[in-house]
Amino acid sequence: MSEDNAYTIKWGILSTGWIAHQFATDLAHASNGTAYAVGSRSQESADEFAKNHGIPVAYATYEDLVNDPEVDAIYIGTPHPFHKENALLALRAGKAVLCEKPFTVNSAELEEIVAYAREKKLFLMEAMWSRYLPANVKVREWLAADRIGEVRLVKADLGFRADWNPEGRLLNPALGGGALLDVGIYPVSFASMVFGPHPEAVYSTVHIGETGVDEHFSLLLSYGEGKSASLNGGVRINMLQEAYVYGTEGYIVVKGTLVNPKSAELYIGGELVETFKDDRTSVGYAFEAEEVGRCLQEGLTESPVMTLDESVALMKLLDGVRAQWGLKYPGE
Repeated sequence: MSEDNAYTIKWGILSTGWIAHQFATDLAHASNGTAYAVGSRSQESADEFAKNHGIPVAYATYEDLVNDPEVDAIYIGTPHPFHKENALLALRAGKAVLCEKPFTVNSAELEEIVAYAREKKLFLMEAMWSRYLPANVKVREWLAADRIGEVRLVKADLGFRADWNPEGRLLNPALGGGALLDVGIYPVSFASMVFGPHPEAVYSTVHIGETGVDEHFSLLLSYGEGKSASLNGGVRINMLQEAYVYGTEGYIVVKGTLVNPKSAELYIGGELVETFKDDRTSVGYAFEAEEVGRCLQEGLTESPVMTLDESVALMKLLDGVRAQWGLKYPGE
């Protein structure tokens, strides 16, 4: 961290795309971080981004960004086929890294990044922002307190109908397109939050579209002892986007989209007994940024809320699902 203020993380934002705009906007709500620099592939793009977000420094290359000695942590918001090279670039410059989900295209890429970060004792975290949102924090509190008894079933869906654009990120195999990596990571991560990242068996169905990517899928994960998760995702089909956790004594409903839930309801014996509402005005990316800051202040190299081992296990799970489908991305 910068010596002038031990409580403020100076962020470098690698990318000027849509999600980088979201992250930069929300940093204004973070208690322990500020947007200090941005890096793009052109000076014009970097300058425009910096102007829009009041960022002091703008670089025309990612290399210049990560080598700025004032930058404490790098946020990576590029498409996932570029995450490996971007993350390694930042880590080799000695920076802490928050990398947008999905962490990488496959587990082999992720294991390479994790091995390097651990060797150099550098902080690394997947930007699974939903894990840090207040509604999901409340769900974990209810579960830890056994409010719904023994958890048996999870149902989580996330899907929307994207416009038909074969060259766009969602439907282009070269950009790691498809439902599984883009939206599927959310229900899979939610199930992992409840049951852990190691199901005993994985069953799936998929619809492969014209461009060769998975347009929607269904997963059934079995964890043994009567525990299972039913997960659905799609990029060409609208879904309710909610999550349900069923236990022997009650159930929990997470509402307001699985990506960015704004409320959670606790039912015991079929009766609503508690409602948690998140009235924040921020988008929600500030929470993961604050977690990075907290970890860095405490000298941690990974977040206990979303560990690197869990991220690797989930990437292996997604690899296995794609293997069932016979789906590979260019370069694999």
